[in-house]
Amino acid sequence: MKDDSSSRIVKDLREWIAAVAPGTRLPSTRALVAQYGASPVTVQKALRTLVAQGMVETRPGVGTFVRTVRLARPSEYGWQTAALGSPQKRIPPLSTALRTVQNDVIALHSGYPDRELLPERLVKAAFVRAARGDAAVNRPPAAGLPELQAWFAAELGAVTQVGVAPPTPSDAVILPGSQSGLSTVFRSLVGAGRSLLMESPTYWGAILAAAQVGVQGIPVPSGCRGPDPDELARAFERTGARAFYAQPNFANPTGAQWSPDLADRVLDVVRRHGAFLVEDDWAHDFGIRADPVPLAARDDGGHVVHLRSLTKSVSPAVRIAGIIARGPARERILVDAQAESMYVSGLLQAVALDVVTQPVWRTHLRSVRQQLAARRDLLIEALREHVPAARLEVVPQGGLNLWVRLPDATDVARLVRDCENAGVVVAAGNEWFPAEPTAAYLRLNYSGPNPGAFPDGARVIGEELARQNVR
Repeated sequence: MKDDSSSRIVKDLREWIAAVAPGTRLPSTRALVAQYGASPVTVQKALRTLVAQGMVETRPGVGTFVRTVRLARPSEYGWQTAALGSPQKRIPPLSTALRTVQNDVIALHSGYPDRELLPERLVKAAFVRAARGDAAVNRPPAAGLPELQAWFAAELGAVTQVGVAPPTPSDAVILPGSQSGLSTVFRSLVGAGRSLLMESPTYWGAILAAAQVGVQGIPVPSGCRGPDPDELARAFERTGARAFYAQPNFANPTGAQWSPDLADRVLDVVRRHGAFLVEDDWAHDFGIRADPVPLAARDDGGHVVHLRSLTKSVSPAVRIAGIIARGPARERILVDAQAESMYVSGLLQAVALDVVTQPVWRTHLRSVRQQLAARRDLLIEALREHVPAARLEVVPQGGLNLWVRLPDATDVARLVRDCENAGVVVAAGNEWFPAEPTAAYLRLNYSGPNPGAFPDGARVIGEELARQNVR
């Protein structure tokens, strides 16, 4: 029988499949073309239909086979309980900030900027160029591409204070993203079972990285202007810690930016105790009304280990970060990074370097600054109108987030659930505390998609908060 209709071929093959054993190989495409007098396109269309219906499965380079029936049965993994034993360390669950949500919800939770704020054309062009070059096939040096090392060193050197020696390219180590960088630094400079001082609240990823490598995070109170140097000194003396993790510029989540005086006082405490300050400069490219000046620009004694990521400002697909460290600390970081990943993708390094060295990169960052200012102000006004019970402790001069304090009696977990049921996803502030939260907070991201929906999102937050009848 000859018929060029793919539906007729599907019907005939279904009858044939019902009569043969699972695993039987179907005739070749050439044989089916001859059998039905159909074109190869029509036969391929029929086979795709059978695959979609779950009747057959294709094995590239081998052929198409009648699919083996798989009986449904309950999963039984109880044996793993004894094999795994009790976990040696408790790892916090991944943050709400990493959740992906449907397009029809108002997303105020994300930790990443909207696609509209990314240099999309630059990134795509950079991938094309990198794929044509040696980076697509060569193994890069363990410390990173020399040109990218030089770029990170030059960026910091450009703002280094007079009288302070700027970093050299050999001080830089390239890593696959800042999260990997935090784990590497905490493991190599602090070590499992030892204490790490960290601002509270602070970046949830740093809390996760510390737990992952077995480091004990010790909270140091930090407000909208940064930590109290006296509290920091007491924490060093009490714990014997030799490292302090901090975000001096546009801290996540508080938005705090340290004053020059505070920066000097904190550095003095760190030097006095012979310690490291791990500086997370995650928002370096997201200044709005202020320009970030890293603490590393004030130190050439090796006390400040400076971490800067390009993932949020270039693209989530380009997970590249650079660490500037001096002396033996740099060597320990490099050894740990090599043991963890051997080297960072040369292709991704080439893409990152291509993007940030384009003449229009600075133009793009100026545009992002303007867009972030408009988005931030829109969300602030919406909160003032619809959530009068909430308090914004600081208007951030950079970064991506608002740190919103709620009335003390607020059931934050319930508020988050109720908002999501109403189509608004928000992040509970509890995730940003290395110990117990000190008050009720939400962290709201103003760089997410659809800023025109910010007023509706704020209205939902206000309505759900009002239902709790808290003031």
